[in-house]
Amino acid sequence: MAKRFDQYCPVAHALSLVGERWALLVVRELLKGPKRYTDLVAGLPGIGTNILATRLRELEAGGVVHKRKLPPPAASTVYELTPYGAGLEEVIHAIARWGARSLGVPRREDDVDHGWGLNAFPALFYPERARGLTETYVIRVDDDAFTVRLVDGRLRTEPGETAETPDLDARMDISTFFGLASGDLPPETALEQGLVGIEGDPAGLARCFHVFSFAPRLVPAAGDEPHAPDAVGAAAPALIRT
Repeated sequence: MAKRFDQYCPVAHALSLVGERWALLVVRELLKGPKRYTDLVAGLPGIGTNILATRLRELEAGGVVHKRKLPPPAASTVYELTPYGAGLEEVIHAIARWGARSLGVPRREDDVDHGWGLNAFPALFYPERARGLTETYVIRVDDDAFTVRLVDGRLRTEPGETAETPDLDARMDISTFFGLASGDLPPETALEQGLVGIEGDPAGLARCFHVFSFAPRLVPAAGDEPHAPDAVGAAAPALIRT
């Protein structure tokens, strides 16, 4: 467990559990399911194995992570989130939306996994806006594609093009994706300027990026609209590495 703070505060307590460097990134990886130690090393480029071992011990001590042995034939030891640790999903998604607004577009040398959308779409998902909605979108961003299914407002995201007859099949580059998700680029403008190629209902593009948005989940008081830094103009895949 990280160093405790000398104050009675839930934020301070949370940081004593997951505030050390790499800790929340370990949680990010485990949100995708149980992982072997080697899987975590592969999913966290740049982490030292000694640091990973330390963080796992600290997260176990804090009740965030536990390990178990899979039955034969796998017989591997895996790490997974406890129910308490899984409650960090909402926190990770909120941090991702906030961080993405000033991150900037990925550089050529940046490590962006081709499965980024499996975490990005859940992070962008605005459940209240999806209430009662049943639609399927295939979203192609540069060389990556994801199938996003909404069934009565519930989300499922899959890699690739797995829907035979989606309501919307849209192709765009990463800057356009970010502009749509951030609200800086209206869907109508993206279509008029040829920044998005679609098959299906053009209105589906607006519905899609009404549901998948960086918009604040708490409505601010009048006159208190949050302002993103000047670096907005970025790209969404880096919002969560998968």
